[in-house]
Order: sequence, then structure tokens, then C-alpha cells
Amino acid sequence: MEGDTFSGFGNGTQLDSKIVHTFQKSFVQVQNIFDQNRLLINEINQNHESKMPDDLSRNVGLIRELNNNIRKVADLYADLSTSYTKSIDASSEGDSNGALKSDGKASQKRSRPG
Repeated sequence: MEGDTFSGFGNGTQLDSKIVHTFQKSFVQVQNIFDQNRLLINEINQNHESKMPDDLSRNVGLIRELNNNIRKVADLYADLSTSYTKSIDASSEGDSNGALKSDGKASQKRSRPG
């Protein structure tokens, strides 16, 4: 599977399977954080409704954890964006006819009928 390409985009962009794996891994991490945040929010709401001093003071730590999780998700999305941009840039390096790709192999660009 290594070295395979993924042509899941309508414009014909091909992505290396390593990049696709990285995206999938990041999305799983994001989903796990979202699931954890849902549990945190439920607990925060229950503590708020109880109005008990110990529960309300516990919310301070829970809200901090929630904020940290949101920061992690933003960082993961920023990393995904950077990875995607780099992969697109790398795939377009050899787009011009006869140009050399970063791996040293010549690329062949198909001509479209006019």
C-alpha cells in the first residue's frame, strides 16, 4: 500500500497513502477529543445545576480542560492544513511538461484537446 495514490478529489489531485493515513489519524484524534468534550460539557452542566459549592469549584478545572481540548483541536486542524498545503505543493512541483519531481523522475503532463 505504501506509495499508492489516492484520487478522491474531483480535480484529479493524487495524494500519497501516507498523507491520507496522516489525515485519517488526525481526524480520529479530533473525534476522540470531541467525544471527551461532550462528556466534560455534560458534567459541567450537571455540576452547575446542582449548585453545590464543591461541584461548582470542580467546574473550574473541567472548563480549563475543555479549553485545552479546544486548543488541541485547533492545533490539529492547523497541522492538517499545513500538511495538505505541503502535499499539494509537492504534487504540483512536477506539473510542467518534462519537469523533474523532487524524487528526480520526469513527469509527463497530459495535454488537453483544445
